[in-house]
Amino acid sequence: MKLRALGSTGIDVSPLGLGTVKIGRNEQVKYPQGFEIPGDADVRGLLMQAWDLGINFIDTAPAYGNSEQRLGQLLPHADDWVIMTKVGEIFENGKSRFDFTAEHTRRSVERSLKKLNRDSVDIVLVHSDGNDMDIIENQAALETLEKMKQQGLIRAFGMSTKTVEGGLWVVEHTDVVMATFNLETDAELPVIERALALNKGVVIKKGLQSGHAESVEDAFRYVLTQPGVSSMIVGTINPEHLRSNVEICNRVTRNLD
Repeated sequence: MKLRALGSTGIDVSPLGLGTVKIGRNEQVKYPQGFEIPGDADVRGLLMQAWDLGINFIDTAPAYGNSEQRLGQLLPHADDWVIMTKVGEIFENGKSRFDFTAEHTRRSVERSLKKLNRDSVDIVLVHSDGNDMDIIENQAALETLEKMKQQGLIRAFGMSTKTVEGGLWVVEHTDVVMATFNLETDAELPVIERALALNKGVVIKKGLQSGHAESVEDAFRYVLTQPGVSSMIVGTINPEHLRSNVEICNRVTRNLD
C-alpha cells in the first residue's frame, strides 16, 4: 500500500486507516448490526494483520471506550504507527458529553499519551459536537492543541468537523481536517478542495456511510480518487472484511500515484 502525504505535516499515512471504536465501545454506535467487543488475542491479531497488509494509520479517541488503552497494550510495532486521537468528547454512562476548555484539552491529551504509552502523539483532533464555529471562536481547545504542538507533545492538530464553514476555517488555520465525504453526500467537497489548494491534510470519515454503503468498491473509489484526500478511516473487527477492504483500496488507488 503506497503511503500518502498528510498535507504538509511531514507525516505519511496509508490511504486506508483503521478505525478502532469497535475494540473499545459497542454502546450508542451507528452500525447496521450489533457486535461484541473482541478479546485481546483477536485485537492483537487484527492489528498485526493490518500492519502486514500495509496499514500504518490508526484512528482512536477517548470517546471510543477503552480503545486507547487497548492500543497501548496490544499494538504491534507500536512506535511505527501513525496514531490519531481526539479531544473534546467524553463517553460516560452510555452517553456523550463535551468539554472544549483549555484545562480539559490538556488533561485529555496527557491521559491519551499515558494510555497509548507514547511521549508524543502524531495527530490530535477536536471532536466537534456539531457547533464548529462556536468551538473555534469561543472555546480554547484548538489554541491549547497549538501550544502542545509547539511543546512537542503532538505533531499535528486540527478538527473532526461537521460543517462546511468550520471545515474551511480549520484548513485555513490548522494542519488536518477530518471531513464527511461519501456517495450520498459531497457537501464538504469545498473543504477538501480548499485543503488541496493549501496542502493541508484531509482524513475522511463515514466514507462507507457507517457500514450502510451499497457498493463498498464504488465507495472506496469515490473517496480515494478525490484529489486532496490523504486517507479514509474504516473501522472493522472482522479479519475478512479488513483483508477485503485492503484489496479494494489497492485496486482503486493502483494507478493514481
